[in-house]
Amino acid sequence: MIRKSVGLFSLSLMMLTVACKKESAADKITEADMKAIQTENAIAGKLAKVQFDKEVHDFGTIAEGAIVETEFMVTNIGDSDLIIFEAKGSCGCTVPQPPKEPIKPGDSAPIKVSFDSKGKPGEQEKSVTLKTNTVNGHEMFKIKANVTPAEKTAITK
Repeated sequence: MIRKSVGLFSLSLMMLTVACKKESAADKITEADMKAIQTENAIAGKLAKVQFDKEVHDFGTIAEGAIVETEFMVTNIGDSDLIIFEAKGSCGCTVPQPPKEPIKPGDSAPIKVSFDSKGKPGEQEKSVTLKTNTVNGHEMFKIKANVTPAEKTAITK
């Protein structure tokens, strides 16, 4: 009787823990998990491999203060699921939005990137770094823009 109660309690606790919060696969994976996945896949000879549709996107000439967006298409040309653990822009003005779910071998997914040119006049080149389960553990691509300075308004008395 006690054994059955403990078993039911354990099962209920486990279901409650799993059901409480809906998270994506990437939200549940720690950096230690990523290293273990990479090691396991390397031993098995199955690795995720990234191919981008472009390495650099040039927005051309834009006005200071404009917020522009583009999309990089990432394809997994490897033998195991591609997991993007983290995506970071080289500064706060560059914001990537990677897919939250693993990308199956042969599949593609978009990574949206926005660039806020406020306070960034002149030639700009920013990078986006992805922490992944590829052999390198990271991948990178860039955005560029020539930002035309905003005109200063003179204060007259």
